[in-house]
Amino acid sequence: MVYHNLKALIKGIRACKTVADERVLIQQESAAIRASFREEDSFARHNNIAKLLYIHMLGSPAHFGQIECLKLVASPRFSDKRLGYLGIMLLLDENQEVLTLVTNSLKNDMNHSNMYAVGLALCTFANIASEEMSRDLANEIEKLLGSSNTYIRKKAALCALRVIKKVPDLADHFTTKAKNLLTDRNHGVLLSAITLVTEMVQTEQAVLEEFRNAVPLLVRNLKSLVTTGYSPEHDVSGITDPFLQVKILRLLRLLGKGDARASDTMNDILAQVATNTDSSKNVGNSILYETVLCVLEIEADSGLRVMAINILGKFLSNKDNNIRYVALNTLNKVVSIDTNAVQRHRNIILDCLRDGDISIRRRALELSYALINEQNVRILIRELLAFLEVADDEFKLGLTTQICLAAERFAPNKRWHIDTVLRVLRLAGNFVREEILSAFIRLVAHTPELQAYTASKLFTALKSDISQESLTLAAAWILGEYSEIIVEGGLVDEEHPKTVTDKEIVDLLLSILDSPYANYLSRQYVLAAITKISSRPTTSSNQQDRIAEILAQYTSTPELELQQRAVEFASLFNLGQLREGVLERMPPPELKATVMGVVSENKPVGSSSGGDLLGNDEVASPITNGQSTGNQDLLADIFGSSGTPSASISGPSASTASPQKSQQSTIDDILGLFGNTPSTTPATAAGPPPGFMSTSSPPPPMTTDPLSAFSISTSQSPAPAPTPTAPAAPAPLAASRLMSYSAYEKNSLKITLTPQTSPAKPGVVMILARFQVSGGTPATGLSFQAAVPKSQQLQMLPMSNPDINPGSVETQQMRVIAPVGSAVRLRLRISYAINGQSVQDQVDFSGFPPGLTGGA
Repeated sequence: MVYHNLKALIKGIRACKTVADERVLIQQESAAIRASFREEDSFARHNNIAKLLYIHMLGSPAHFGQIECLKLVASPRFSDKRLGYLGIMLLLDENQEVLTLVTNSLKNDMNHSNMYAVGLALCTFANIASEEMSRDLANEIEKLLGSSNTYIRKKAALCALRVIKKVPDLADHFTTKAKNLLTDRNHGVLLSAITLVTEMVQTEQAVLEEFRNAVPLLVRNLKSLVTTGYSPEHDVSGITDPFLQVKILRLLRLLGKGDARASDTMNDILAQVATNTDSSKNVGNSILYETVLCVLEIEADSGLRVMAINILGKFLSNKDNNIRYVALNTLNKVVSIDTNAVQRHRNIILDCLRDGDISIRRRALELSYALINEQNVRILIRELLAFLEVADDEFKLGLTTQICLAAERFAPNKRWHIDTVLRVLRLAGNFVREEILSAFIRLVAHTPELQAYTASKLFTALKSDISQESLTLAAAWILGEYSEIIVEGGLVDEEHPKTVTDKEIVDLLLSILDSPYANYLSRQYVLAAITKISSRPTTSSNQQDRIAEILAQYTSTPELELQQRAVEFASLFNLGQLREGVLERMPPPELKATVMGVVSENKPVGSSSGGDLLGNDEVASPITNGQSTGNQDLLADIFGSSGTPSASISGPSASTASPQKSQQSTIDDILGLFGNTPSTTPATAAGPPPGFMSTSSPPPPMTTDPLSAFSISTSQSPAPAPTPTAPAAPAPLAASRLMSYSAYEKNSLKITLTPQTSPAKPGVVMILARFQVSGGTPATGLSFQAAVPKSQQLQMLPMSNPDINPGSVETQQMRVIAPVGSAVRLRLRISYAINGQSVQDQVDFSGFPPGLTGGA
């Protein structure tokens, strides 16, 4: 059945009972339309195209009607042109070759005597114009911008916008006409003109400078909108043309940025808009929000900035979640500009932490971090701890990190600092980063006057709850090091002081081993802790024997790491007096210059690397050979194009080297602390070099095994036993005491390289790359790639975090193997985004001193 018009076709399709029936009907009608096209019936063509467009809207093929649409456009009748242009916009896009046939029709209709025919041509051009078509018809568009008809001028301005987006080089063609349009009194033309100018000033800096002279004109237009009375033609909820006001404010923001003279011109009108706009309706809020963005972006005076921040504070009390979210998001961006003004709204920001919308809670949390300072640290930390009790799990990791960082940076005293971290461990011990736990242990080691207090608190907390992993690890470490303090002096800071026996401490620690919450890491800590306790003078012989029995039981455990430690720790009982020296209390570790700063959650923070609890900053995570070869393809041209020898391109790759001398050197260094050196060389299993971890055993859940630095097998000679100081506080990376060399410093991003070598491994250079930003803007999506000459080899570990936040330092480990005596040369390719701008740079680095790889 053939349907003679669109209405009949729609009825027929709606009458189909199944999808299959509908598909059959459409196929039949499409075949009939094709047959009709072949007959070249000009009267039926209009109906056929209308039906075909409906079929296209239903998702069925309709491409065979493209040429027929062109024929309709060539018709002198307006109704045919309208349908033909509609078909072209629906069935064609800028990538199709048929589009070249449309150019001539568009040019003809742009010169048509009927303004509506001109409007059809302009509308079609603005929707589908390609780069080639834009070049061909740019002069026609420029001519129409000067038309006396407002309807045509408005549409021509939008076409000019399309031309500039497709061919930015043509922006200067429209500068003069665009200036003239800004004086137009018709709101539609003015709206289109401002949209055009906004795109032009973003495209080319020279155009931006030229349009800064138009600021007084824009200010005058905005003032007339603000002060005009009721205008029924443009009124929206009692506000005159809010769309035009928002467009003008957005353009003023671009023109005033970085220009004090232009900013001074617009200060008064911005204050007037902010004061007179009704905020009870959403229309007014949209104008106020755009005004706030403008004030914060331009060189406004301080009073105007405070007013803008107060408007955002008022938004926070709005019932609309969208408005509150926008306010929090904007305050997050401006808190670094004027912290004191934002501080005035601290209470309402904290109220947002209890909001039902998770997005608002997240933004309020980020803003709360930025508000912490020396004056309000107690108040804000108390609120954040209260939120930690009820927070969703996804918030807890970032929340615990930020609370502990703020406590470390702004703590009024060490007692308060320790109390804060202890409460965090009790509330969310399963969501504490290893760097935070490491910093806490370092703090306790450097605060001897509070060691008894901390040990007492951890003993009490662990007795009541052993389900929090970080609490368990901290308690095991502290009780292992300082057990004799609470055995001799009893629990400190209790209402009714009571004594604690060595048996109670050992019982508590051993209860962890059999707990359902225990993992292999906590068991390692407990074995190390009880081994330490066994050497203390306050420990009875009964408990020493009991500890020896426990260690003996674990010498046959199927968990390899535990078995190794148990064997090593048990062997210490045969060393006599030497055991007390090996197991004596660790000296306070060297303090690191930790980088403090408020960062967003889900990002590494705290110390300058993701090292383990012993402070080994070298990343020790399994790496694979399966890294994508895209990096190699990307860097293949780095050395090839400049006549340099072909490069060894490296991304993260696996290492299989395992020198024994490095491990032996570590043993010597450890035993040297106690005045002992091994008389014979122990046979050691081949292990991974620093910064690379073998993949023979699964990686621990938190990060590197804190006990691994002392896991030394002695299968041959009876060398002095290794130090079981697993729960020791972190020691800084040796390389941090070496010279650092600046490799890159642009756009607030600084990259330094710190080399480290060993006489035992000439030709091998371990390089720690550090990334940090000096300004207040983060660098995101950092990609750091390196290449070396053909004679050298390069291996890289993954970066700790590709987003570099202000105040934080991210790291990446590299290892270069070069011929002895040769110079290490690197070609670096760095790409990142900062301030919304994508940056890609390439630098050559050869700043390491000669002789770094050994040799004469």
